[in-house]
Order: sequence, then structure tokens, then C-alpha cells
Amino acid sequence: MGKNISFFKGFVSLALTCASVITATSCSSGGNIENGGTKSHVVVAGSTSVQPYMEVLAEEYVKFYPDSAVDVQGGGSSAGISAVGSGIADIGMSSRSLSESEVELYQFTTIAKDGLALIVHPENPVDNLTLEQIRDIYTGEITDWSQVSDQFEGDIFPITREEGSGTRSFFEEFVMDGQRITSKAIVQSTNGTIRTLVSGNARGNKQAIGFISLGVLELPGQNPVKGLQIGGVAPTTENLANGSYELFRPFLVVVGEEREESTHFIDFILSDTGQGLLEARGLVRIDGG
Repeated sequence: MGKNISFFKGFVSLALTCASVITATSCSSGGNIENGGTKSHVVVAGSTSVQPYMEVLAEEYVKFYPDSAVDVQGGGSSAGISAVGSGIADIGMSSRSLSESEVELYQFTTIAKDGLALIVHPENPVDNLTLEQIRDIYTGEITDWSQVSDQFEGDIFPITREEGSGTRSFFEEFVMDGQRITSKAIVQSTNGTIRTLVSGNARGNKQAIGFISLGVLELPGQNPVKGLQIGGVAPTTENLANGSYELFRPFLVVVGEEREESTHFIDFILSDTGQGLLEARGLVRIDGG
């Protein structure tokens, strides 16, 4: 097992050199709008799962309000919330629920629901796992695909998100049930890098398993991955909306001190236009429309 893990980690470095990965970007316009002497400039930071959707929202927002500017940065859910607390960011993005202490400090709004999809390579014949099997894979109790399939064998390479990630926090809470993720798991910092590794064509990739946002399960122009059924229920937006798919989490925006510019942008996200943009990209809108 150790030798194969080393092989796969070596391949990871090569794959990431070639991968196209979403990184922190800035969406802004050529000017700023003046509201009572205050420039309409909003800094948004946090969850890398929420980030690509927020970038789309920011781009559309400045089309409606061409003299405004919205800067979108990643860093992770916990980092985004901390950035709001320190005044570095106006809005934090979180892909996990807030802790009790955070609820006391910040105001938050749910902007959409997202599912968490367990993914494997399309050539992996495994289609369905139970939550218990997934947990045992990520604790290291199940280490070979032959333990969950009579059609496939070989070491399992679990891939996880980094500490502080909202996606990882959700996975630990709802899947791991208090148990620790094995130290042998490959750690990646974005949905994009996990997806890239699982979808690759090396042998190691075909033995990998990871978890990503349901909204990026299918990406036009990129190598496909297969979303596993969990307990016989497929990871689809329809099943997420009707409640039959159990791995879902909120996407939140977090603010500390209210600013007119921040409120205006959040109102846009919650509008029919904003919710439609999120729905078109695989999320479940909060108004049920």
C-alpha cells in the first residue's frame, strides 16, 4: 500500500503541473459608483467551493451596475469568515454551517443548497456505496476496491480537501461521524484539483475516490467523472431538491458590519436573476423556484 501511495503522490505532482485549476480572481469594472461619497467596492473572500459561483454572480452584477466593483478571492470558509471579522473582506463565503460562536458574531444568509458528490473515474465499475463504506474507505479500514466490488480490485486512493475547508468540515460531520480521515489520504485544496486527479488516465487515477461540489460534477470541455449513488440514490439536483439525496449543505454569505454596498450585492444574489444563475450551474435555489 505504501509503495502505491508514493507512486500516486508522485503522479499528483505531475498532474497538478498540467491541470487547469480555478484560483483566486478579481471581477471588477473600470470605475466605481459614488453613494454619498463612498465607493461601491465589495471584497468577497472564503470558500473555494462557493468561489466559482460567486465569480459568475460578480461578473453579472457589474453588467447591471457597470460603475461597481466586486473582488472575489478564495482561501477557504474559515479564512473567509475570519477575513470578515478582521475587516479584510466585506462578505465571507462559507460552504459549511457556522459554529455557535460564529453565529453570535456574524450575520449570515443562505444563498443556495449544494450537494456533495463522491466521484470515481468513469472506468471504475463501482456505481454505488453506502455511507458506512465511504466512511470505512476514508478511515483506512477499507483499502482495496475488491472489498466493495466483485468487478474491480486494487488499492483505493482516497482524496480529501484540506483542513479548514468547508467542504471537508461538512464531509467530516455528515460522513465520518466523528472518525478521523486517514493520514494516507491525498489532500487537495479545491474541487477542481480533486476532479482533475480522479478524471485522469493514469492507473492511480482509476483507483481514486474523492468528494466535490455537485455543481461541478459535470463540466463541459473537461474529462468526465462518475458520481456515485449513495444508498441507491444518485447525486442529481432533482434528488437534492426533493430531499432524497442526503448529502447536501448550505452555501452561505457572512457579513459583520453592514454596508450598503454589501447589502446591495447580496440582494442581487437573492433576486430571481441571481438565483437563476446559481440554478443553471447545478445548485438548488433557496426560493424553491
